Amino acid sequence: MVRAKFACLSARKHKHWDTQKGFLYEYEFSAVSGTSEENKSFWEASPCGSLKLSTVKDDLFEVGKEYYLDFTLA
Repeated sequence: MVRAKFACLSARKHKHWDTQKGFLYEYEFSAVSGTSEENKSFWEASPCGSLKLSTVKDDLFEVGKEYYLDFTLA
């Protein structure tokens, strides 16, 4: 497993192309920077990265909060 740490930069609400589903929620993330001791450690291992995620559920992530992202082989 590889663990990364990302900060949520933005959250947007868009009309879903399938009108029965209502809306899509798009979240943008960036790799954390060295603002805390833990973040400095993550930044040294992976100083850049970005992620865009769209969901049909609202309120999954909060702008300004940090989240771990675990990668495991499927």
